[in-house]
Amino acid sequence: MARPDFHDRDRDSEFVDKLVHINRVAKVVKGGRRFGFAALVVVGDQKGRVGFGKGKAREVPEAIRKATEMAKKTMIRVPLREGRTLHHDITGRHGAGKVVLRAAPAGTGIIAGGPMRAVFETLGVQDVVTKSTGTSNPYNMIRATFDALEHITSPKRVAAKRGRKVGDIVSRRDDQAAVQEAADG
Repeated sequence: MARPDFHDRDRDSEFVDKLVHINRVAKVVKGGRRFGFAALVVVGDQKGRVGFGKGKAREVPEAIRKATEMAKKTMIRVPLREGRTLHHDITGRHGAGKVVLRAAPAGTGIIAGGPMRAVFETLGVQDVVTKSTGTSNPYNMIRATFDALEHITSPKRVAAKRGRKVGDIVSRRDDQAAVQEAADG
């Protein structure tokens, strides 16, 4: 019998997983009903990486284990501003699920409902305001949230794409705000 590798356990402990939804499904057979379970899990390292997975099995723990494994395989990296919020506002959709994600000032907290809250807690975001319109189906809400998160770009990435310095991109945003304030005032 082989000893468990302690390095694997340490590597897995860096991830935080949240169970979002469990669905009990029944298959009608000759002798009655056979029950199975489908689990939806979100996994993240609270430093900008997050993934989701779904698993099906006859027992709940096995379904959760399968979903967690799938979530770890499908993780994405999301650039965060100051390690606490998103860089910009963005919308995402999947099917009838539509979500709006907005960057928020420090101290706002995670203002998100249901499945989206689990995504942001495991992602490591501390300040965000979200709104879900359309369906309340957890699967579609999570997929819409991930659609939005995949399209977030950091000033570093925009600067590299345009062949400029990060300071040019960020200062331009501040200059536009100053111009807008001068026009309003």
